[in-house]
Amino acid sequence: MYARTAWLAAAALMALALPAAAADTPGVTASEIKIGQTMPYSGPASAYGTIGKAEAAYFNMINEQGGISGHKLNLLSLDDGYSPPKTVEQIRRLVEQENVAFIFQSLGTPSNTAIQKYLNAKKVPQLFVATGASKWGDPQHFHWTMGWQPDYRTEARIYAKYILKEKPNAKIGVLYQNDDFGKDYLIGLKEGLGDKAAKMIVQEASYEVTDPTIDSQVVGLQSSGADTLLTAATPKFAAQTIRKVYDIGWKPLHFMTNVSISVASVMTPAGPEKGTGIITATYGKDPTDPRWKDDPGMKKWREFMTKYYPDGDKNDASNVYGYGVAMTLIQVLKQCGNDFSRENVMKQAASLKNFDVPTLLPGIKINTSANDYYPIQQMQLEKWDGKTWVLFGDVISGEGS
Repeated sequence: MYARTAWLAAAALMALALPAAAADTPGVTASEIKIGQTMPYSGPASAYGTIGKAEAAYFNMINEQGGISGHKLNLLSLDDGYSPPKTVEQIRRLVEQENVAFIFQSLGTPSNTAIQKYLNAKKVPQLFVATGASKWGDPQHFHWTMGWQPDYRTEARIYAKYILKEKPNAKIGVLYQNDDFGKDYLIGLKEGLGDKAAKMIVQEASYEVTDPTIDSQVVGLQSSGADTLLTAATPKFAAQTIRKVYDIGWKPLHFMTNVSISVASVMTPAGPEKGTGIITATYGKDPTDPRWKDDPGMKKWREFMTKYYPDGDKNDASNVYGYGVAMTLIQVLKQCGNDFSRENVMKQAASLKNFDVPTLLPGIKINTSANDYYPIQQMQLEKWDGKTWVLFGDVISGEGS
């Protein structure tokens, strides 16, 4: 009897010695936090795969520095090919077989849409999703899902304001990916144009991610008489659009979605000179912009790339993006203390106050609350000069949709 009592007492003391989350939260032990992710390492959006690699490299750096409260970060990043059915399969594997603590930065609007209800039903954080769809900022209906970057509708409204001011008689053509990602831009543009939208938008053309090219859509938009073009496309199709617009001699005022402005994966493959004059809105420092050559934040990023991701392209803004999101997650985990329960992870993600990510543009801070799941709500316009992106105007604030 005494031996049994002593054993029970020892077991109780051991339980008390461990963080509560280690016993209660899947994926969390006394020494590890297991994190799940899907990325398009293959398929039509494979240019984004470098984001997952940059994030894994950042976590390796954190682990080398001792981890978070003695916990090493174990990122399981699986390929979903930008295919929603594959995303569902991989996420179920991560949650039900690998028992990850939460999902971080899974990429793609259609992919995250396919898993949102499942993860919320399971009460698994779907944190800082790698897409700017407006639906990621709805804590009332999807408490466990949060975005990171500015939402697409806000971005499109910024373009609309610019058009109304600089080209009020514009005839606008819209090329968009036929899913929630592309449609958000169309909705935001119409919101920004208000009662002038019906007259100013002369043609809309969509494409499927399985389409080989968007050549016919671009030709059709030119034929409509449009003198302004908004392209809401992922990198492969964005590069194709730039090339086709140039090749047919069309010279519209061209706006390109922020997620497809990487010099390495879009502008260079398209032909740098062919995109001259394109306007976009951004919130992060471009690694090719000479103004950031001596910037302390970008210096640290370049040092990080050299040491932890030497195969990564230092001209690819996606690697700056992955670095910034990973840094934000680390701040969330630091705020968790020793409570890494799923509930506390979400609570801390919704408690970021003026968090400074040094790779964001000056003046842009990360803020969240229980009622505000849009971490970044500021952007600045920039124009492609044939070699790099050149910022102009002021940082523009916009509320989440």
